[in-house]
This record gives sequence, structure tokens and C-alpha cells, in this order.
Amino acid sequence: MSGGRPLLELAHVGKDYAKVESRGGQLRLVWDLLCGHGAARVFRALDDVSFSMAAGESLGIVGENGAGKSTLLKIVAGVIAPTRGTVTVHGRVGALLELGSGFHPDYTGLANIDLAAALLGLSPAEIAAKREEIVAFADIGEHIHDPIKHYSSGMVVRLGFAVATALRPHILITDEVLAVGDESFQKKCIAWMEDYLRDGGTLLLCSHSMYHVQKLCRNAVWLRDGRVERDGPAMDVTQAYLAYHEEKSARSREPLAPAQAASAGVYAIQSLAIAPGEYVAQGQTLSVQGEVYSPDGRAPVVLFGIVRADGTPVYGVATDMEGVVPRKLANDRFAFAVSLPDLALLPGKYFARAHALDPEGVRLFDHVERSFTVTGSSREMGFVRLPHHWHDAS
Repeated sequence: MSGGRPLLELAHVGKDYAKVESRGGQLRLVWDLLCGHGAARVFRALDDVSFSMAAGESLGIVGENGAGKSTLLKIVAGVIAPTRGTVTVHGRVGALLELGSGFHPDYTGLANIDLAAALLGLSPAEIAAKREEIVAFADIGEHIHDPIKHYSSGMVVRLGFAVATALRPHILITDEVLAVGDESFQKKCIAWMEDYLRDGGTLLLCSHSMYHVQKLCRNAVWLRDGRVERDGPAMDVTQAYLAYHEEKSARSREPLAPAQAASAGVYAIQSLAIAPGEYVAQGQTLSVQGEVYSPDGRAPVVLFGIVRADGTPVYGVATDMEGVVPRKLANDRFAFAVSLPDLALLPGKYFARAHALDPEGVRLFDHVERSFTVTGSSREMGFVRLPHHWHDAS
């Protein structure tokens, strides 16, 4: 994932936390540690995480709550030590993990700027040179002269971000910074990060917003239960992560097995295949074909549809709507085929679904589905790409 000497390199990093469920357990833990033994019961927050970043790269960390994202960032920032593995950092690290957590509530904003900047390693002369820049970026007006304890949470975040970014570190670590503050502040943060990356900065961004990861990061790592589920280009990783969530939230729909449907004397989908396969490029032709069982020799109606992985309907059409009759293969079997040229679906995971209905198209008996993933690089929103063009508003 790096193209030169790594600024940051993690090799097989793991982090365990002792599990203590009672006061007696706490005493046993202390005794085990004093004796040089490890904890008897541990929670594995991270396990075997490896990646590297060269100067100028940007990496997004995605995953569900509890996946180990914050633990990983704290290890990189040096806040906590890993239980296993090694972390190598060449350069100054700036961490925007808990903005404003080090401020003194009784000090004014200006006084806290001096205090926080000093803790970040700036000399008095450097602090004086950057003070106006920090105040301007925070943009909290006359409140800069008020004690921090009277600030809103958004004002504290503004001041914390302004102080932390004034240092211009070699590696910037951010944890959900863009999830707080008002819209104008978020835009200012994004603009600053884009400028930072243009100047050759290296960004490690943790976010639940796939839009921000796609916008700011070249690569991404998906953490699942403390392990790397997938890594690679940000677009590929975020699309896989979104598809996982859509599948996770989808309702369970178990189709009636074809053999059962046949023995029960009902219309049933016998087979369903899609081409070119599991992966279909955006704009490519998607072909679907299958066979359907008929208990009375009459041609059934086939309803074909596409649904998103979470079950959201995208499109559907039935053979009888367009005067199509499935081709007879035998007294009890009929074939159908449909193709969608220039597939307009946006990247993501979908299901092609075929339903078997009676010849009147009234009663639905069975359905079978096949999953496929539309590939491509697009930050458009929704399910489909509609033809459009931009023009002058005159």
C-alpha cells in the first residue's frame, strides 16, 4: 500500500484487554501481572493488523462500532502500546482523536491555545507566530476570551481542530472529526485536509462516512472484529463495506426449493443464472436466464426484478406485461431469458430475482435469486445513473 520508504508501518499488530468481571477477578489480574503472567481472560481488540503508508498517501479506516478502529489509531498515535507486533513511525504525528480533551475548563480560549500548543511541542516563538492563524481558523469570535467551561461542544471542537492542525504534522490521524460541528465547520475541515494532502501530507482517517473516505482517501482498510477484512483502493473497500451492511440489514427470504414446489404441484423456478457472473461492470450487459416448472403444462408468467442487497426494489417487469411467453422445453418445463444492456445500476451489491406466477399472472408461487456486484468508480448517489448533462443556467 506504499510506494516509497514508509512513514508508518504496522506489522502483525494486536491488542488485548484483560476481561475482569468481579472484584476477585481484579485481584487475580493484579497478582498475575505482578508474577509476570499474562491475563487469564482477554478481549482481543485487534489481531494481526498490517499495513504501511508512504509520504503523501491517504488511508481510510472503516468498520462497525467495536471493530477496533479507535484502538488502532491510539496505537499509531502512541497513546497505547500494542500487545503484539510492531509499529514504526518516521516523522511527527498529529492526532485529532478527542478534540479539546486536554483543555483546562477555567482557562480562556487564548490561554488554552498557548497551553495546548506547548504540549504539542511548539516553542513560545512558534506559538506566538501561529496564534492568529489558530484564532482565525477556530472562528469563535469574542468567545476566544471566555473560559472554556462556557463553550458549547461545537466551539470546543473548533478550537481543538484549529490548535491541532496548526502543527502541520507529517502524519495526521483523525477519528470522526468530520462527524461533529456544524456544516460550515465540516466544509472548512475538508478543505484544510485537501490542502494538507496537496502539500504532501499523509492522512490516516477513521470515519463512518463512506463519502468522506472516498473523497479524501486513496486507500482504505476495513476492520471487522479486530482483523483486516479487506484492504485496497478506497472505492473498492467502501463499496464492499456498504454491500456488507446492506446484506446484513436485508430481510431473510428463503425461496421454496424447486423439488418441493414440483412435488406440491405449484409453479416454481427450477434454475436461474446470470452473466457475465458475480461481478458486472457498470455499463456492461447483464443477462439472466432460467427455467420454470409448470404443474399443468401451461406457460407460467415469470416476474423478473432487481433488488438492492438490503431488499430495496430497484426494477421489475413481468413476461405478460410485454407479451412474452416463456419457451416450452417439455410438458412441465419452460425457459426464459432477459438482458439489460448498458447496465445503469450504480456500483454496489444487488440480487437478480425471478418469481414464478400462474399463467394468469395473479398468484405468486416461488422465487429464486442470485447475487451480483456492480463494479466501477462513481460517487453518484442512489441506485441508477440517469442520463443528464450540465448546462448554463441562463
